[in-house]
Parts: sequence; C-alpha cells; structure tokens
Amino acid sequence: MAERLLYVRNLQAGYGNKHVFSQVTFAAGGGELIGIIGPNGAGKSTLLKSLLGQLTASGRIELMGKSLSAYRQQSLARMVAYLPQQSQIPFEFTVQDVVLMGRAPHMRWWQREGKQDIRIAQAAMEYMAVADFAAMSVNDLSGGQRQRVLLAKVLAQQTPLLLLDEPASGLDLFYQEELFRFCRELCQAGRTILVVVHDLALAARFCSRLLLLGKGNLLADGPPRMVLQPQLLTRAYGVPVCVDFHPNTGHADIYTRRVVQDSKLLPLLVGGAIH
Repeated sequence: MAERLLYVRNLQAGYGNKHVFSQVTFAAGGGELIGIIGPNGAGKSTLLKSLLGQLTASGRIELMGKSLSAYRQQSLARMVAYLPQQSQIPFEFTVQDVVLMGRAPHMRWWQREGKQDIRIAQAAMEYMAVADFAAMSVNDLSGGQRQRVLLAKVLAQQTPLLLLDEPASGLDLFYQEELFRFCRELCQAGRTILVVVHDLALAARFCSRLLLLGKGNLLADGPPRMVLQPQLLTRAYGVPVCVDFHPNTGHADIYTRRVVQDSKLLPLLVGGAIH
C-alpha cells in the first residue's frame, strides 16, 4: 500500500441507540479506488458519514496521521470531498456557480473566486463533460447531467480523499462506466477514492479493492476476486449468490439463485383469486 492517508480502527457507528456496524478496521493509501459494497442497511452510507465526522461514532479515525476530531471544518474540507446520495440544489444556480462552490474551502469567507479558481472549475466541468452547460441553471438539467455537475464540484475541491455515495445513480450505462474510468484515472494520479457501489460487476471491473459490509461488521477487505466469493456474498446478502469470472476479460457475472416464494400468492398479485 502507498503512504497511508486514512486509518480506521474499531469504528462503531449508528443512529440513536442502534448500532449499524461495529469493530470496523481498515486503512487506505494514496492512489486506491476502494469500493464499499453490501446489502441495503449494511452501513455503507453510515461509514462515509462517520469518516466526515457527521455521526457520533466510537473508535479511531485518522487522516494523514492526525485524529479526525483535531481538524476544523475548513481544514477537513481541504482534505475530504463528499458526494452524498441525494443532493438538493434549492436555488437557480448555474452549473458554473455550483462547481465553483467546490473552491470555497480554499478561500476566506470574504474572498471572491480568483482566476485560478475559475480555471480549476472550468477544468472540472470539461473533465465531467458539462462545460457546455456552464451558464445553464442546474435545475434545468436531467438527473444524470446534474450528477455530473456535482461530481465536477467535488473534483474542483481538490482534496486528496474523495467519498462518493452511489455516484453512478441516475447515470446511463455509458456515463456509469465513464465515471469509474474517471475515478480510476484520478487514483492513478494519486487521489484516494472510497465509493459506495451497488453494481458488483462494475465494482469488480474498476475498483482496486473492496470493503464488504454485512451482518453489522466488515466481512471482507481485499482485491475484488478475493472479496467477491459466493460464500462471502451469500453471508452478506442473505440469499444464495453465484459468481463467475470470464476467463478472457476477467469481468464478473454475479447473480442469485431463485428463492422459493409462496406460490399461492401469485394468483392474487396478477388479479386472480385465492381459494
């Protein structure tokens, strides 16, 4: 592993008195693209929020060898950029306005954006293929276009660590794959990315490493081929899971076996009667 950027030890987090997971320990080095996978409710989004200090959690989180609690908000925003699952933009901001918001951690409260900030924002928009929309209102864009604008904002923040919560949500097949190619390129340039992924095949193709959450714990941590094992996925998801890797491409085909349902319910669901 490259120089350690993030270190998490015995992390326990949740909401109120309910713990979503406990005893989660892992480290992340520079240049890693780490996919966070697991069933709904396993704590994938909770983990990202914990790494931002947004949730009360026990255990230890270090960034560049320094405790997370020692960072002030602005200095933390220079270290970590976060794209949440749902991002609302309530006002009629233009695309360029939104992307320039990513430069806020690098300015004092009274400062205006300078020429360098505008150049960085422009580069982020071009990288995410939204530069042609720069003067348009974000609310006039499609869901997929808005998602790319928000990703451009995250890029403009220029942090060594990016936390992305289902960034491919709402994107079509082409932009899903392009997004992960962009992420891989960023990691090759030295950034570290933790990304929540529901598409396991996509995670297998692009991530250098996977964290599998399930059953209130971190069940596996390692290269995709090591983590995407039928027994591990079956344990995490609670259904029989099969995994095949293509002999030539190495791409993963992941599917579940049919779970037998009560056949008496089907006639009612399709409009028939149950006698």
